[in-house]
Amino acid sequence: MKICLYLEFYHFAGGALFKKIGTGLLTSYRNQRKILSTIGVEYVEKWSDDCDILQINTPWIKSLYLIKKARKRGKKVIIWSHVTAEDAKDVFRFAALFSPLIKKYLTYAYGLADVVFCPTEYTKSLLLAYGLSDEKLLVMSNGVDTEIFFQDEAKRKSYREQFNLKTITIGTVALVIPRKGTDTFIGLAKTFSNNNFIWFGKKYNSLMVKPLPQDLPGNCQFTGFVEDNIAAFNALDIFVFASHEENEGMVILEAAAVGLPILVRDIPVYEGWLVHNENCLKAKTEDEFSACIKKLIDDESLRLRLGKAAVQLARSRSKAVIGDMVSAIYSSLLK
Repeated sequence: MKICLYLEFYHFAGGALFKKIGTGLLTSYRNQRKILSTIGVEYVEKWSDDCDILQINTPWIKSLYLIKKARKRGKKVIIWSHVTAEDAKDVFRFAALFSPLIKKYLTYAYGLADVVFCPTEYTKSLLLAYGLSDEKLLVMSNGVDTEIFFQDEAKRKSYREQFNLKTITIGTVALVIPRKGTDTFIGLAKTFSNNNFIWFGKKYNSLMVKPLPQDLPGNCQFTGFVEDNIAAFNALDIFVFASHEENEGMVILEAAAVGLPILVRDIPVYEGWLVHNENCLKAKTEDEFSACIKKLIDDESLRLRLGKAAVQLARSRSKAVIGDMVSAIYSSLLK
């Protein structure tokens, strides 16, 4: 068995387009490479006629060419549904104007696959609504590499010193775009002025996204891209992810693997795997977010309990678990 694992533009200009970004798409792709190595499946990252399966991440223009080429040669095609019209419309300025076109394009592209991996049941429900057949839509978490994401006191100390984090620290690791909940994050920082708030992640030019306010609270940092996101997670005491739309939210699994108590916005994508007051806290309104943060700051036992449950969640979606699942699907496809 041989897989062609493909991410468009990944090798373009030496990978320049993917440097210092830190997206879930890139993390998922790297996870897939590790999973294939773990289960002993040979793979290449450029098309070869001796491949049995073409596995596409984001089916853009060249990907369509490869999909059609593979199908003409009788190969099987898997596409990861990392992108939907719903989450694409609030990434960059004016993206919402193109949302209907993105939906039509993705419906066509995903329809070319033998199997579409959906990161969650929620993503599957969106694609069913696009008109895609239930038979080809399989729920498959992006997973998390628990061999590199874990509690690391040395990394924690390093980043807490570097970013001057002295108190119980609330933070996130994500692209700095409004969809990820920047307004909520800044509002929480204003409310809890005695605590450090820090957001690790790439900041885009104001021409591309709505800029951050000039008058950020003194206890609130937006670091920009950082090289060591494992250290970034370890520097935190509470992980808050106020995103308004996700297909899974890989940073949640990474925070979980580190054992952080997690607070998320109560949106449909988390139904069935994130459970309020069991492995996370959920909030809908700004007042609910504030109440949850207060509980977490005041109650160390709650932080510890949620953190332990989060680790169990991460283990259930570890590289080894996902590897067994995809291996079975590869074998089934080739039969």
